[in-house]
Amino acid sequence: MVVDQNFHNLKKFLFFLVLFISVPLNSFAKQFDFKKIINLEAPWGSSFINDEELIVTEKSGKIKLINIINNSVSEISHNLNFLEYGQGGLLDILYNDNYIYISYTENRNNFKTSTSIARAVLKKKRLEFENIFQANPPIDSPYHFGSRLAIKGDHLFASAGERGEGMIAQDVKKHPGSIIRINLDGSIPRDNPRFEGKSDWLPEIYQIGVRNPQGLVLSPFDQKIYISNHGAKGGDWFGEVKKGENYGWKILGWGGTNYSGTPIGPKWKPGFTKAIKYWVPSIATSAITIYKGKEFEEWNGNALITSLKDKSLRKLDFNDISNVKEEVIFKNKIGRIRDIQIHPISGKLFFLSQNGLWLMQKIN
Repeated sequence: MVVDQNFHNLKKFLFFLVLFISVPLNSFAKQFDFKKIINLEAPWGSSFINDEELIVTEKSGKIKLINIINNSVSEISHNLNFLEYGQGGLLDILYNDNYIYISYTENRNNFKTSTSIARAVLKKKRLEFENIFQANPPIDSPYHFGSRLAIKGDHLFASAGERGEGMIAQDVKKHPGSIIRINLDGSIPRDNPRFEGKSDWLPEIYQIGVRNPQGLVLSPFDQKIYISNHGAKGGDWFGEVKKGENYGWKILGWGGTNYSGTPIGPKWKPGFTKAIKYWVPSIATSAITIYKGKEFEEWNGNALITSLKDKSLRKLDFNDISNVKEEVIFKNKIGRIRDIQIHPISGKLFFLSQNGLWLMQKIN
């Protein structure tokens, strides 16, 4: 009888232990309401042009304007010479001061393409883009275009993937695998690394050694540019863009391996930029933002990291980079997440999944 009683008590203990562990996670997820606003086909980038309208790219080549109040959608024609090829197509889009900036896969003929950037005056019927940057050389590869855009003051930052070419990210005479910094009209800032001791660098290059960076954002708190980057088999990371430095691809493996399982290199070593947070195994880091808003004001200053592979939103408190705190906000709610935007007034979150636009808000 004593043994049976002890066994019964143990079962009760284990039951309540599991309940204690699981309830906070479930109750945390239930704090939020998810609403699908509209269906889209492989959307990639988005940007608020005002507090009611969001401009969105679809990888296949369409640019759409979505009214989040009445859910109406209109298509905006354009003149981009793009090619939907593998991971490429229309990529990020960014509104700033009556201009639209876009990164895209430019058709350079014979299946050679580049991650290119163009801008146009905002018009809601048709956008007449002019190129302001091309990642050279053009390459015949369907992989790793990047690309995200961020504006800081008079400068446009952009991420250019290494197109699956590995060590090209260490070649300072080629753009793929680097962070680009140009003036808003495409001209070259005279304080880029090229003019400050790195005379062999291409003038547009600000930092080298990245693989496939699909998150880039300006923090409204410290005015720094932050980035997320896809590793190979393991080795995704979140870090800071640093002038004239080198994140190390493909000398470093960031904790991951080649897809064949063969080693790449160390996670990090002195002489290279160290990321703030690594993920091994990979979560397939996508778009990021540094939260500032009313709806989730307790998150102000935290990084929000979206994921393609595990379909999650993660929150990073990185005030102390020696003790980064990570929380999974949700997982498997809306599918693979491609982009995230903060509403400029309410602070509610808008996501692009693989097939639509979603709203996330607190449950009152």
